[in-house]
Amino acid sequence: MIFKAFDFIFRKSWATNETGGMNQQTEYWIKSANHDLDVAETLFQGGKFDWCLFLGHLVLEKTLKACYTQKTGSLPPRTHDLVRLANSAGIHFDDETLEFLDAVNTFNVSTRYPDEKLQFYKMCTPEFTSENFSRIKEIQTWLLKMI
Repeated sequence: MIFKAFDFIFRKSWATNETGGMNQQTEYWIKSANHDLDVAETLFQGGKFDWCLFLGHLVLEKTLKACYTQKTGSLPPRTHDLVRLANSAGIHFDDETLEFLDAVNTFNVSTRYPDEKLQFYKMCTPEFTSENFSRIKEIQTWLLKMI
């Protein structure tokens, strides 16, 4: 019930900008992604590598949702799957990038479930995190140029 009310409110209030600029939905997703990126940077600097990559996933998810809303003018699909979001938004990545996005999907799951959390924590070395976080930021920058 709450989700239906949320959808109704935001569908009514997030109209596409008639001047051809960015719509309110897109602005919302970009602002939220940039906030998460700032937090992820802080976590990286603080050595909280697993949570940095978790937020890195959210950065890409929200940026893809911004691309979707800009293109369609409607609310994005309720999914955390980056590959599915890219496909829904009509964004075409090369195979290597799609594989990377699929791997980043695991950052979302691995921080949520106790049986995977410790394994993911151990995998998140400074080098592993730096490499993956840099790639996340590159992809986000590329996506933002499309909007």
